[in-house]
Amino acid sequence: QVQLVESGGGLVQAGGSLRLSCAASGRTSSSYHVGWFRQAPRKERAFVAQISWSGDITYYAESVKGRFTISRDNAKNTVYLQMNGLKPEDTAVYYCAARDYYTNADLRPRTFGSWGQGTQVTVSS
Repeated sequence: QVQLVESGGGLVQAGGSLRLSCAASGRTSSSYHVGWFRQAPRKERAFVAQISWSGDITYYAESVKGRFTISRDNAKNTVYLQMNGLKPEDTAVYYCAARDYYTNADLRPRTFGSWGQGTQVTVSS
């Protein structure tokens, strides 16, 4: 199992950009696939994007497609979420999570076994 730590959140104006990082430690020699989720106040945790171990497969929620880009650098054990064109509705705590298989068919948070502590993203209008 890997341990995950997010960073890079903050306050940004609408239309701005942020890049989140998810640093992994622990069993990083084993393949793991990473997803980003977000949770706004009084809402359920929602899928944002995911990336395969090799980085050649990605998948996005419709609400962020074309604005967010997920990538990874396995040499640095880090996954990134580049967020452009931010909107107030993107305001949430963002979490990265890992699991040892890749599928777009089941994106429920409960299928990811490792989670970071989250990083706050606030987009002002």
